[in-house]
Amino acid sequence: MNAHEFRRRGKEMVDYVADYLEGVEGRQVYPDVEPGYLRPLLPTAAPQEPETFEDIIKDVEKIIMPGVTHWHSPYFFAYFPTASSYPAMLADMLCGAIGCIGFSWAASPACTELETVMMDWLGKMLRLPAVFLAGEAGEGGGVIQGSASEATLVALLAARTKVTRCLQAASPGLTQATIMEKLVAYASDQAHSSVERAGLIGGVKLKAIPSDGKFAMRASALQEALERDKAEGLIPFFVVATLGTTSCCSFDNLLEVGPICREEDVWLHVDAAYAGSAFICPEFRHLLNGVEMQPCGLQVDPGPVHQPEDMPRAGALIIYADSFNFNPHKWLLVNFDCSAMWVKKRTDLTGAFKLDPVYLKHSHQDSGLITDYRHWQLPLGRRFRSLKMWFVFRMYGVKGLQAYIRKHVQLSHEFEALVHQDPRFEVCAEVTLGLVCFRLKGSNKLNEALLERINSAKKIHLVPCHLRDQFVLRFAICSRTVESAHVQLAWEHIRGLATDLLGAQKEEKAEIKT
Repeated sequence: MNAHEFRRRGKEMVDYVADYLEGVEGRQVYPDVEPGYLRPLLPTAAPQEPETFEDIIKDVEKIIMPGVTHWHSPYFFAYFPTASSYPAMLADMLCGAIGCIGFSWAASPACTELETVMMDWLGKMLRLPAVFLAGEAGEGGGVIQGSASEATLVALLAARTKVTRCLQAASPGLTQATIMEKLVAYASDQAHSSVERAGLIGGVKLKAIPSDGKFAMRASALQEALERDKAEGLIPFFVVATLGTTSCCSFDNLLEVGPICREEDVWLHVDAAYAGSAFICPEFRHLLNGVEMQPCGLQVDPGPVHQPEDMPRAGALIIYADSFNFNPHKWLLVNFDCSAMWVKKRTDLTGAFKLDPVYLKHSHQDSGLITDYRHWQLPLGRRFRSLKMWFVFRMYGVKGLQAYIRKHVQLSHEFEALVHQDPRFEVCAEVTLGLVCFRLKGSNKLNEALLERINSAKKIHLVPCHLRDQFVLRFAICSRTVESAHVQLAWEHIRGLATDLLGAQKEEKAEIKT
């Protein structure tokens, strides 16, 4: 394919993508395929001779689309949203064209420097304390990771390295193996499974802290676990606080957990993978309170988005979090992958991961003016992902992004109100952002049967969770194009299936009696 054909085919592909997204509402949201459906439809080996673009596009519809779950359908209400916007897609095209592997500043200066600036832009949108921003001479800074799972693992490994070096400096006779077997990390029993996986990969114990009645980690339960483990000779070193849990979007109590972590000298990592996008809205910024506190105990006023000259300064704040992460690729219209992570002190990361073979060195790496992001992450190579942020932030503006978040939250409250209107159903957790957890009043088996009917019909798509011992249905507002009409239709569909299910159960009971 030469440049002339690329221009032609590129225009055709843009038309195909636009047609797909404009028409995705008309496609069945969940596919009618069984495991292994695709292999028989493909040759057993790659073709020896070139094939035509037309044939490939025909096979996209014939082979690929029948097996696609349409995450951007307005009838997709499962998991959490995955962001999608036309500006981000255009930026990804440019990223692919430039094709740099941005492991260092020298590998492509713009790739490194735009990421640093975009992470500062986003930090200011969230009103993060200035200590987390790179600025011109800050000690902290932001980096784009591939996922929140990766960010948690990176933070845990950095914390592990930091505490190991501190203990060995105080007691040179301590071996790394002796320290490792005593290290303990903590997270709520509602934390994402990726936190447990990080503990497995990091080779440390991870203990689940029982959550309270609102599914939040509180100070008393964490303190009790810390004291018990210290009495047994273990070394607490890392706590993950979740803001917006996967199961029900609950919020660990940072205002309580933060001071404990500071007092115990334990690394506090804040995981706001889904909910973090909402913090750009002043009315939701209080959900992040506890990342920092003023010395008098008052939180920073969540007013308008700060400009550089009036950002809250680190000297005026007590900073409790050591690292903070959320996914713009979930709810901020930046296509996957783009997971934003900030650290209070970037040398905590680079100190854990820095290796400098001669073939990666360059003349500016010790200038103090730039950073090499290969030292901030697990992989060496990285794509030019900040282009997506730059395009989206400029083409939507902060106000456009805020309006998008607010619309989704309004739709979730609309669905919540519909559930409350039907006495057969109950809402199972507080609705704060774009997720509603609900169920039929009755047994877990009844709700499992309802979900099976919902997903078998394939008109909408939901996934469940367990809250304590209850099987619960999750209704997440996901699509960029979802409207009130789609929420209303989804609810009527759920109600109708519930009526059929309850009627069938009533008939079964009547037959048993007779």
